[in-house]
Amino acid sequence: MKLVRELCEAVAAWPEVTAIALGGSRAIGVADAGADIDLYVYAQEAPTLECRRKLFVPRATRFELDNRIWETGDEWTDRSTGVDVDLMYRSPQWIESALSRVLDDHQSSVGYTTCLWHNVKTSHILFDRCGWYASLHAKAQRAYPLPLAAAIIAKNYPLLRKAHSSFQAQILKAVDRNDIISINHRIAAFFASYFDVLFALNHVPHPGEKRLLQHASQLPLSPASLAQDLNQVLLAGAACQREPLHSLTNSLIDDLESLLSARKA
Repeated sequence: MKLVRELCEAVAAWPEVTAIALGGSRAIGVADAGADIDLYVYAQEAPTLECRRKLFVPRATRFELDNRIWETGDEWTDRSTGVDVDLMYRSPQWIESALSRVLDDHQSSVGYTTCLWHNVKTSHILFDRCGWYASLHAKAQRAYPLPLAAAIIAKNYPLLRKAHSSFQAQILKAVDRNDIISINHRIAAFFASYFDVLFALNHVPHPGEKRLLQHASQLPLSPASLAQDLNQVLLAGAACQREPLHSLTNSLIDDLESLLSARKA
């Protein structure tokens, strides 16, 4: 894409920049007409605000400079194409540590454990000043560590139903007090851990929050009724319906348990 090439050429000229990678839906070939351009800029220090402002303000219809809510980044809508652009700035040490945490140390999180690994693994290298990112990208292509899958399942699976303060129990308590905000929050947490387990048992890095059902449907092991059950959970949550939520979450967990048993066999 012409815009990507132009941005890459401009950003690569900044002396602080070590590497640039294209990530997101455009990198994995599932971008639709409204897809953003996600560019990951690796630098020991983020380029100066003035330098960044000069790059995109002349070409933006609207913009946000130095957003630090998630990762440090600049976002804007390109005037000539109408495409949204997101430049995210990362230090090489930070991303190396994030990958080492899962690939070498096999540390799990509550949901989304392997998303950064997936990001690096599937990104396209656009600029690599000294070959550092090529080495990191090569590391990300390694086979899924079995101890990592075990750690993710051990942390996240009990949170679905078995743990004393499981997400299922929290959802039902929220229903009992007619707390619609809490219901929504706990359902989201339930699915964060659910998909972390599902991708781990398939030994596939978690792709992130977007198009999860599409990605899950392509897994070798995935519940046949996942999309239908998930949709029904969301509807029952919005309607604050206790019995359907109890039954549907049990069904989802039972299906996942069957897959885990099949994997062990």
